[in-house]
Amino acid sequence: MNALDDIVRGVREDVASRRERTPEAALRERALARGAGRDCVPLLRGGPRVRVIAEVKRASPSRGPLAEIPDPAALAADYAEGGAAAISVLTEERRFGGSLADLEAVSARVDVPVLRKDFVVDPYQVWEARAYGAEIVLLIVAALGRAQLTDFIALANEARLTPLVEVHDEAEAERAVTAGATVIGVNARDLTTLKVERGTFARVAPHIPEGLVRIAESGVRGPEDVAAYAQAGADAVLVGESLVTHGTPRTAVTELLAAARV
Repeated sequence: MNALDDIVRGVREDVASRRERTPEAALRERALARGAGRDCVPLLRGGPRVRVIAEVKRASPSRGPLAEIPDPAALAADYAEGGAAAISVLTEERRFGGSLADLEAVSARVDVPVLRKDFVVDPYQVWEARAYGAEIVLLIVAALGRAQLTDFIALANEARLTPLVEVHDEAEAERAVTAGATVIGVNARDLTTLKVERGTFARVAPHIPEGLVRIAESGVRGPEDVAAYAQAGADAVLVGESLVTHGTPRTAVTELLAAARV
């Protein structure tokens, strides 16, 4: 069993437990009561400078604990004041130390769009994302079958969310495009081995048609990596570890944005 399979197994167990407490019909009603989220495509599209999606991330399977983050909403507010275009919130509990409570707190605090970042393998999780305030939901090609991916993109649209479809290689990028993705993230971290290859975005990005939003994920150690992703054609970068370990998150976001001018 590789790292991704192990994570997904735990996610399915946790979803089953939450479903017992809150039936899907009730969750769906709560999600729809929030109304439609914003169309986040234009908000993530690059222009004079690449956008920064700043992440609330307590831990990772590759590095273990990163930061305690007692007040995720306050951290998100610092990110937004530093110029972040969106906030990503890890909600996976076992490996990342996240929660839906984090997502709800952050979405209530900031005015920029909030991404639910998790290993979404059950429709229940899509409804959860909107019910707890997300406007963007992550869909990982490697965790979904070909038909599932198309169905989950349609479901995200039904739940009034913008789907961010994550890929790791050229074949997955082509699957994402075929399935109708309009926002595609290229993750430099191989989810089966957890190793980072920073050249992944530059290699995969040409397989994503012009007009679609291209997001570089993982591997950002500082401004120089943001500049490299910008030169390779990224509209936005998703940054977690280097921000939560920086010490002054607002300044850290500002520094990344200064390097992201195209």
